[in-house]
Amino acid sequence: MKDRIRLTPQVIQDPGEEPLLLHSRVTGPISELTFLQRALLFAELAMIAYNDESEASRAAQLVGFTHATHFDDQGAQSYYFRNEFDSVIACRGTQPNEWTDLRADVDAVAVIAETVGKVHRGFKREVDRLWPMLEQALHSNDLPTYFVGHSLGGAMAKICAARCMLSPIETNPRQLFTFGSPRVGDSKYVRFVTLDHFRFVNNNDIVTRVPPFWLGYRHSGHEVYFNRDGKIRRYSLLMKGRDRWRGALRGLWNRKIDYLSDHSIHEYCKHLVSAVEDELNVIAAGGAPFSPKALSTMTREPQR
Repeated sequence: MKDRIRLTPQVIQDPGEEPLLLHSRVTGPISELTFLQRALLFAELAMIAYNDESEASRAAQLVGFTHATHFDDQGAQSYYFRNEFDSVIACRGTQPNEWTDLRADVDAVAVIAETVGKVHRGFKREVDRLWPMLEQALHSNDLPTYFVGHSLGGAMAKICAARCMLSPIETNPRQLFTFGSPRVGDSKYVRFVTLDHFRFVNNNDIVTRVPPFWLGYRHSGHEVYFNRDGKIRRYSLLMKGRDRWRGALRGLWNRKIDYLSDHSIHEYCKHLVSAVEDELNVIAAGGAPFSPKALSTMTREPQR
């Protein structure tokens, strides 16, 4: 029997910190990667964005980005990763020890957006701090540009990509990938800001369910759902509810709170590593790679 294809990680670790396991390696345009390979790359860049500039630069080099520029204003942070083919804006997610991050998360008042509709005031305030620097960096950019982020970083990436699309600068967002992102705006904002957006949700990740639906907030983009076993599945609301309930029970059995542990960016990366390995084995056996067209029947929320 033929051995199963496995991805070999590269490791970056500073003393006393959790190691970064990086499985992506870009040697050409991102557009040449399969959908799942692209998703794994973006999840790993979102993970890298949590680290200090030195560690993030070394990690970015390992995955194939020769330049990493760090932007920071009062705790709102992002990275601008570049190589000769592409550029990626990766917004940093919530840091529990950063007051500005926590304040942004809980400040759920909806305020007027720059376009149509309303957005979360806390998320908008974070982007307001960063956007002048990002806009200046992108002003002379002539590379395809992607926006990515996890948690609060996903919400920020959504607003940044929308501003980039509507900005007078020539750069336009190629795609937006978010992982464990909260809802960002109301239905008017979601309908007006149309982006090629893939929104990854890991089973019981509680952050993907806030701010609450009944306050008028909606998700956007095509949902990519990992079930309780870490597999990408397209479920009805009823099937998803059952899967989440079973995931929560299994979490309790294993003495963990599924709603919190499922939010980790490391969990998203782990599931995507497995998905890419499965895809490589399918391709080696003569099959076709996973197609995002399988997600095309998913709505752009009114999902709850």
